[in-house]
Amino acid sequence: MAEIKSERPLSSGRFLFGAVGLLLCGFGAAGCSLLAPGPADGPAPGPGATGASLSKLPAVDFLLIGEQHDADEHHRIEREAVQALAAQGRLAALAVEMAEQGRDTRRLGPDAEPAQVREALAWSDRAWPWSDYGPVVMAAVEAGVPVLGANLPRARMKDAMADVSLDAQLSADARKAQEDAVRDGHCNLLPESQIQPMTRVQVARDRAMALTLAQARVPGKTVLLVSGAGHIARGTGVPQHLPTDMKVLVLRLAAGEPPPAEPPAAYDATWTTPALPPVDHCAELRNRPR
Repeated sequence: MAEIKSERPLSSGRFLFGAVGLLLCGFGAAGCSLLAPGPADGPAPGPGATGASLSKLPAVDFLLIGEQHDADEHHRIEREAVQALAAQGRLAALAVEMAEQGRDTRRLGPDAEPAQVREALAWSDRAWPWSDYGPVVMAAVEAGVPVLGANLPRARMKDAMADVSLDAQLSADARKAQEDAVRDGHCNLLPESQIQPMTRVQVARDRAMALTLAQARVPGKTVLLVSGAGHIARGTGVPQHLPTDMKVLVLRLAAGEPPPAEPPAAYDATWTTPALPPVDHCAELRNRPR
């Protein structure tokens, strides 16, 4: 069963299944409150949160879904969101962190084979297992919706590491938060001299995703981004680089109880799915032959 939580002060209670459509405010750069339709001790959700619930949302320009990459439930929700929005004619494009900016499926028809789609996106199965993301991508292709690579191309990462202009793209507090995330994400194994360059890469990746979204915008429709949760945080991630006059909804998916957001308003809402068995990725990294 998936639990839907809002991280806004006005809505600490539990949502009823399917009641996401009762969001009563417009979404802008500063976000908004998610208003729960009933008391916190009301009936539990139904069989689980589904991506179809998102089709009940008011119109937004950009819907950012931040996942935990190894959570199958998150991929299911993403696929269902694509199917539901496309069925309503509301989905302008699906943008994905898992393919590089400049790669897309625009030249392919709805009957394209998975092999053709993977070739068009230059898909790296080693980095992003097609068994996880293929159903999400193919749901868009089969609906006639373009799939857009949104990530910074690997060939541009070296330049990003040396681009000092990227240091000014975030406030001092946000930049420090990104630097801390880089340290933590690399299990505190990176030399300190690499923290700033790697933070610039993170900023450049977020800017690339934001540019992809902005270029794909169609008035009256929604561009959906699927990425890791860290990329969609309002204070540090993709929303920082989107046009301020666009309506944005930021939804984090978390397997098990998520860590507190930093800052508290980083996400408009969190949908919690069942916890996964613990995996010590840092131990794996430390034990990797050098």
